Amino acid sequence: MSRRLDHFPVLGIQDFNDNQSLEAHLLFNDLYGERSIDHPHKHDFFIINIFEKAKGSHTIDFVEYDVKNHQIHLVFSDQVHHWNIEAGTVGYQLMISREWFESLIPALRFSQLFYQNHPVIDLSDVSFDGLIYEFKTIKKLLNREAIFWEMIQKRTEVIGLLISESVEFIFKNDERYHANPVFSKFLNLIDIHFKDERSVSFYAEKLNISPNYLNIICKKSLNSSASSLIQDRILLEAKRLLKVSEKSVKDIVFDLGFYDQASFSKFFKSHTGMTPSQFKE
Repeated sequence: MSRRLDHFPVLGIQDFNDNQSLEAHLLFNDLYGERSIDHPHKHDFFIINIFEKAKGSHTIDFVEYDVKNHQIHLVFSDQVHHWNIEAGTVGYQLMISREWFESLIPALRFSQLFYQNHPVIDLSDVSFDGLIYEFKTIKKLLNREAIFWEMIQKRTEVIGLLISESVEFIFKNDERYHANPVFSKFLNLIDIHFKDERSVSFYAEKLNISPNYLNIICKKSLNSSASSLIQDRILLEAKRLLKVSEKSVKDIVFDLGFYDQASFSKFFKSHTGMTPSQFKE
């Protein structure tokens, strides 16, 4: 079955590009002063924020994080986010296209799911100094009359390595956080098929492994069963649709492939303690 249409406000990197005649693979923004995004939305690009001095809150996929000094905040494409940052903020932002993000992935040494589950990283002074230097260097390179894009792309890869280094001392001895190729493929397949396919056997067949072995990989990678990860993805999409879209609960039931509203409500309440209508309100 084909994927259904996206029902969220999705902003493309070109929406932020002042020069519409040129395709943007990277945009740089200063984050100075008070700012607020009240309406949750999605991007089709990757964002790295670094805060030198800041206070406020940043909600990413319905988890609220404090905004503090010397932090990195990561927002992946398709994640829903909004924030409220107080006056006095000093920081910088990189918007990176999907194409450039592909070259950045190897520099992010741990599983992408790890970073999505830990999007806010507190930096040591040494890590902060290294990262802020790269951000400011990219800003200088972008201000040149003749922009050396290959150099800028390599600088973003260095930023990815520095981010990995900043968390490696915590997770280097924990195998769960290192990407297993089969596990990564499984997560990608969930993203493609979760609305229509719920069975572990479907994904195992796609991966040419047994359902039991897929469960072993999931347990080792994230201490969770394959079926739980499928359900988690359905639940996240349900939350996104209920909070961000204007769709009715009845339409969401259809969109997510549930048999009827009662089965959807039972599923949602068992995971959140709330009915879909209560969460939406």
